Amino acid sequence: MIPTPGHMRRLTGRLLPFADAASEGLPLGQLLRLSLFQVSVGMATVMLLGTLNRVMIVELSVPAVVVALMIAIPVLVAPFRALLGFRSDSHRSAIGWKRIPYLWFGSLYQFGGLAIMPMGLLVLSGDQSVGPEWAGEVGASLAFLLTGLGMHMTQTAGLALAADRADDDKRHRVVALLYVMFLVGMALSAVLIGTLLRDFSALRLVQVVQGAAVVTLVLNLIALWKQEHVRPMSREERNLPRPLFKDAWADLMAGGQAGRLLLVVFIGTMAFNMQDVLLEPYGGEVLGLSVASTTWLTAIWAMGALLGFGLAARLLSRKRDPHQIAAQGLLMGLIAFCLLILSAPMQAHYLFYAGVALIGFGNGLFGVATLTSAMTLPAHGHAGRGLALGAWGAAQATAAGLSIFLGGAIRDLVNKLAQAGDLGPAMSSAATGYSVVYHFELGLLFLTLIALGPLVRRRALHQGQHNTKVGLADFPT
Repeated sequence: MIPTPGHMRRLTGRLLPFADAASEGLPLGQLLRLSLFQVSVGMATVMLLGTLNRVMIVELSVPAVVVALMIAIPVLVAPFRALLGFRSDSHRSAIGWKRIPYLWFGSLYQFGGLAIMPMGLLVLSGDQSVGPEWAGEVGASLAFLLTGLGMHMTQTAGLALAADRADDDKRHRVVALLYVMFLVGMALSAVLIGTLLRDFSALRLVQVVQGAAVVTLVLNLIALWKQEHVRPMSREERNLPRPLFKDAWADLMAGGQAGRLLLVVFIGTMAFNMQDVLLEPYGGEVLGLSVASTTWLTAIWAMGALLGFGLAARLLSRKRDPHQIAAQGLLMGLIAFCLLILSAPMQAHYLFYAGVALIGFGNGLFGVATLTSAMTLPAHGHAGRGLALGAWGAAQATAAGLSIFLGGAIRDLVNKLAQAGDLGPAMSSAATGYSVVYHFELGLLFLTLIALGPLVRRRALHQGQHNTKVGLADFPT
């Protein structure tokens, strides 16, 4: 039997991951191209939070407090994602593009920050012959600021463009695909950049970071090419007064659902991220794992997250309420942190690995569900998708940065008190500080469930009033 084009399309849809995320308005080829902006953002995330963090402290001997301040700069820019999303909603140009200009300028900022970053870091480390003493601090700070601003602008505009083009019943699968591409970008760049910087030198640092800048620009150019239709605007349309951000924000909050969703995203992200920089030290210091064993933790977390993404996409395709899926992710998180806490007194490595996998799994469910909910928030007045997604990204990124700092600070403070004997002999263990952080995260997960409850009840009430199932496609957008 000769396969027909219809058979081939159905076979491709079954075998190719996320092939069913495509739609008439967003074909698979264009969707895959568009998702490349997530690869570039994932690469920049690894550079800022992983590779350069280690390079500055170990190879360049930059004080840890200076490194922490530099890494905090992109987090400080994160709250402006809501404003960037709003500006892309209301942008006016002669050809009618709204998202592409922000994708383009975000790519330029990201490229520019990475291009000047190695020079700024080398000067910051003391390798300076001429110029003022503060040149290193200013140059490195500017590089981190431009890279962080570019990441946030690119990701906000890219997500909004994907939401604009995706069909209502396919949007949840588009969200899952974009999440997966972000993880792929982080994983591939971590391996590649780590390998290239194994034999460290100043020249190699310049080559690798500036090479990443070029790759960023190339990927984002491929991503944005022909992704937004030209819709010429008249002079009268362009000269209309722009809506004010405060009015659009008031419209977004008018329904009552957006504000509570942002609160859920903020607290839930803090709950899932406080242990981010503590898992490997916990495995080595408390459980006695080797360096080789702890290097598997990121892979275990990523596999759990991928399973969470896949399950969330499947459940959403069956018209499940995204808020219920987010609650299930939070429940997985509760089990995960209980396993981490129990792994120390029991010296059970398998509990530790299972807890790490469940953290990734729960975080995957929670992230996809809340982002899908943000993409389908009801429109009110001037509040568009860009503003909603920018607000989601601002809450998520700010909470992630704050939680990582708090997790490290709480662990150091509690361990200092425990080792000094101030907490009593029963608590004078290296595991005490880690355990306190994990208990904090358990409390935050319970708070997130409390904040999420009214959203689930509101959805259930809406379904009961209409005496029918309300799927994702029924949400106004």
